[in-house]
Amino acid sequence: MASFADFLKLDIRVGTIVEAQVFEKARRPAYQLRVDFGPEIGCKKSSAQITAHYRPDELIGKQVLAVVNFPPRQIADFMSEVLVLGTYSAGGVVLITPERTVTNGDKLG
Repeated sequence: MASFADFLKLDIRVGTIVEAQVFEKARRPAYQLRVDFGPEIGCKKSSAQITAHYRPDELIGKQVLAVVNFPPRQIADFMSEVLVLGTYSAGGVVLITPERTVTNGDKLG
């Protein structure tokens, strides 16, 4: 079991997707995202296997939650810097989003 102290080590922030494109070199269908987390963190890249429920054009402007303090991970020729969060749901991953617009960089509390 994870402790509450383990949970507190995660830095989960809100960011807005500013770019989304098909990740051609990924082994499984995925998008390359660029997410703006505000002035403190800036824009970060992420690879996300969310193609079942989303098209790249509908992702632009969508706010999402992401873990911003995992080490970067090399996926093919792309360095994924954050882990965008979603649920493994029927038909594919569904993104976790705030229920109203908030400030980029807001921390999950």
